[in-house]
Amino acid sequence: MSSKQTFAKNMNANWQSATTGTPNLAELIRGARDSSPVSGLTHNFYRYPARFSPAFVRAAIKAFSQPGDWILDPFVGGGTSLVEAIAHGRNAIGIDISALATFICEAKTQLVNDDEVAALRRWAARLDEVINIHGPSRESSLYSMAGYFRNLEGQPYWRLKKAIEQLLASVSRLDYGAAQTIARCIVLKTAQWALDSRKSLPTVGRFRKEILVQAEAMIGAAVEFQARTKSSRVGRTPTVVCLNRSAAGMEADPALRRRPRPKLIITSPPYPGIHVLYHRWQVDGRKETPAPFWIANRLDGAGLSYYTMGDRKNPELRTYFENLEATFRSIALVCDDETTVVQMVAFSEPEWQLAKYLEVMSKCGLQEVCPWKRADLGDGADGRLWRDVPNRRWHADQKEHAPGSREVVLIHKKA
Repeated sequence: MSSKQTFAKNMNANWQSATTGTPNLAELIRGARDSSPVSGLTHNFYRYPARFSPAFVRAAIKAFSQPGDWILDPFVGGGTSLVEAIAHGRNAIGIDISALATFICEAKTQLVNDDEVAALRRWAARLDEVINIHGPSRESSLYSMAGYFRNLEGQPYWRLKKAIEQLLASVSRLDYGAAQTIARCIVLKTAQWALDSRKSLPTVGRFRKEILVQAEAMIGAAVEFQARTKSSRVGRTPTVVCLNRSAAGMEADPALRRRPRPKLIITSPPYPGIHVLYHRWQVDGRKETPAPFWIANRLDGAGLSYYTMGDRKNPELRTYFENLEATFRSIALVCDDETTVVQMVAFSEPEWQLAKYLEVMSKCGLQEVCPWKRADLGDGADGRLWRDVPNRRWHADQKEHAPGSREVVLIHKKA
């Protein structure tokens, strides 16, 4: 047996002993390949690009952690990992460079009390009166001067924009901070439905009906999330922390330094060479607008490469892999021997990018672990867990290259 094979065997043995019992790998495989629509709890508060499957996150949390443990997602995006962690009695930290992402995470993980729910329901009951196209509205001069209404200022959009302004004014009058956050997210979700990637805009009347539907559904989901968290917790209420920052250098952040080491790091970094529009909506064809930041009351101003760790056209993705290495060096520093790092990644050109990606993990002191047998994976010819990406396969099959049509689960331990 070679030294490399011996090391891998020891790593697998250490990984098994570091977990409590034998992880349910069959459930993890089923979760990774689950293609059902995202649903349950607060997962549908916003349609964030490249969302995790809740079934996969849930299976990973159960396999690699226990109630009361800490879960970390350094590219938290739409917050699926936080919602599932809190709902299953774990503490959670989410980090994202996007202020929009951290707002969505805060909204999804609010644990509302009876007074806050009552305030939300009173607000929802008045929404019919709030939206009045003949009534006054107030445009935010800050967001207007900063260009956040770009591509929404023409004739087709002024009615919907005015309705959104009226709704946001009503949100600011709510008494409770948690209620304001959820109400603002209800406006954001409805505006996304009305504006993002639509061929034709809804009428104000249709918009009014939709926000009533969204308000009822999202308030109910927040109540369900609170009840689920209460029933699953061990001891005190789980803690959730949302940090708007780069994951690189996070080991020095006081919010992490005073917490226990995470038992599980579960994440999905930006995919190398794959274009994903995390920070804009597309309107009027393919025109981009930063309006979601205005509605969330968060500031932005960065370009696409800021959110994807580098320009996808950069030769050999040099900037991407440099940023990836800086980030995972920090991730390795917050790990200990009992931490498991689980990632879901896709590649535009996996034939060379996967090897480069694993090389970066190794440089950062993280050793790959493949805990399952190839027979368990079906088509996992390389011993890794791959899955077809729902809703992308048809599009990818029409391309000469198929970027993002398949994702792989990578599991690492600290070497």
